[in-house]
Amino acid sequence: MPRTPERVLALVILSALIVCAAAVGAGEWYFQHHKTPPGPEMGPGGYVLGGWFAYDSGWYADIVEHGYHYKPGQQSSVAFFPLYPLAVRAVRTLVPDVHWAGVLVTLLCGPLAVLLFRRWARTRVDEDTAFQASLLFALYPFTFFLYGVMYSDALFILMVVGAFLLLEKGRLGPAVLLGALATAARPVAPAVVVGLLVRRLEWKRERNERWTLVDLLPVLSALGFVSYMLYLQWRFQEPLAFVKVQAAWGQVPGWRSWLKLSWFKSVFSPESTPDFVLWICLHAALSLGALALVWPTFKKLGWGYGAFCAVMVGIPTVSTKDFMGMGRYLLSAFPLFLTLAWLLRERPRVRQGILAVSTVSLVLLSAAFGLDYYLS
Repeated sequence: MPRTPERVLALVILSALIVCAAAVGAGEWYFQHHKTPPGPEMGPGGYVLGGWFAYDSGWYADIVEHGYHYKPGQQSSVAFFPLYPLAVRAVRTLVPDVHWAGVLVTLLCGPLAVLLFRRWARTRVDEDTAFQASLLFALYPFTFFLYGVMYSDALFILMVVGAFLLLEKGRLGPAVLLGALATAARPVAPAVVVGLLVRRLEWKRERNERWTLVDLLPVLSALGFVSYMLYLQWRFQEPLAFVKVQAAWGQVPGWRSWLKLSWFKSVFSPESTPDFVLWICLHAALSLGALALVWPTFKKLGWGYGAFCAVMVGIPTVSTKDFMGMGRYLLSAFPLFLTLAWLLRERPRVRQGILAVSTVSLVLLSAAFGLDYYLS
């Protein structure tokens, strides 16, 4: 049976998933047996599950089991959007344990999102470039968040890639529906709405078709975001509760965040641990690389995808105090991986070098996540 690009990509995803699971499981085993006091013994598969369940995973589990809570000035679960907890709650009817249910949702959505990415890429470029872009996406150092971690990224990316794929195929209604689901998964509605709207108008112009009121339907993709705000107003009388609680995590909007004073303080402070400095420098470097790819995305993929990436990268870059988390957030700016593959078409050795470094980094970061390092 010939190895088609789709089969090769599926094999790469499966291999990455297995290797990342082994790495995170080994990291979790080491962490449990070398911390003080030692952690409890786990059953078969328990170390992998324990490794994938960390940090924000606890918030999602709490929402699934107890619903939302909000305390002004304190860290509260309202910071996390509802689509992923709802999906986990649905799967929990089949898988009683909330941890397994959460990991299963990620395992279902993440690999499928990467496969859909290739199908979307084929609507914009040739087969080989689309395949190379898919490899860059599948082996990106922070893609382990799509291979098992109980976070919402896999579900969000599946929705937004699916929305743009449907848009390219001319199926506007289903694209808007998936867009609305995406804005109910993460607080990035402006990027989704702007990207879908501009791309739809651009799509019509490429076909020499006149714009109509129907072409403004992508605005309705904000309904997921708006619905969550209405829920917060009804439940807590505070529609922007998800914004206001960010201060409890130290994310205060303003010039200090814009100038990244916390980043400089952490990098040059003798009190900062070497691993933390490494992580925030890695996030900063990836952020700068992503910003450098935004303009080529406008040129190669058009104004719709350029605007989508500009907003998707710009919002967290401006709002984060020290770039922490940017490596994971950049997964959502998926057209950048296609732009990078396009730029590297005539530089196969550079592309292979990037893939090699990226693959090794993916495994190491998976192990670090299992070792309980805060990576994002």
